[in-house]
Amino acid sequence: MKSTIASTGRGTGAEKILLAMLRVAGVILLSAVIPAFMPFPWMQHIHRLLGMGELPDGPIIGYLTRSLSAIYALHGALIFFLSLDLRRYLPAIKFFLVLGIIFGLGMFVLDVAVGMPRPWTISEGPFIVICGGMMLWLAGRVHDSSETAA
Repeated sequence: MKSTIASTGRGTGAEKILLAMLRVAGVILLSAVIPAFMPFPWMQHIHRLLGMGELPDGPIIGYLTRSLSAIYALHGALIFFLSLDLRRYLPAIKFFLVLGIIFGLGMFVLDVAVGMPRPWTISEGPFIVICGGMMLWLAGRVHDSSETAA
C-alpha cells in the first residue's frame, strides 16, 4: 500500500508535514522493540546512567519493562501503517492523536507522582502533548478520502 501523497507528490504542505511527523514517530516508537529483547544487565546499566539507582531484578520488572517496550513498538507499527494512506485513515489518525495528547498529560502527572528525574518529567509528557497537538492541528487541515469522493 503506497501513500497517495508520497507516490504522487500531491498534497498540501500540512499533509506532507503530517506524513513526515507520523513516519518519524512510527520509526522512533518502533525502536522500542530493542529494549523488549535487551539483556537485563543492559537495562540495569541504563537505569543507573539515568541516575535512578539500581533497577530491581525480578519477574514483574522484566515483564513490565519488556511488555511496555513491545506495546510502544506495536503503537509505532500502527502509526507507521496508518501513515501509508493518510487520507483513508485520517479519522483513525485524529482519534489516536487525541488519545496521544491525553496520554501525554497522564504521563506528566504520573512522572511527577512517582518522582521521575526532572529532565525526564519535563520532556516526556510535554513533548508528547506538543507533538500530538501539532499533528492534530495539521490533521485538521487534511481532507479525508470520503470528503474528496463526495
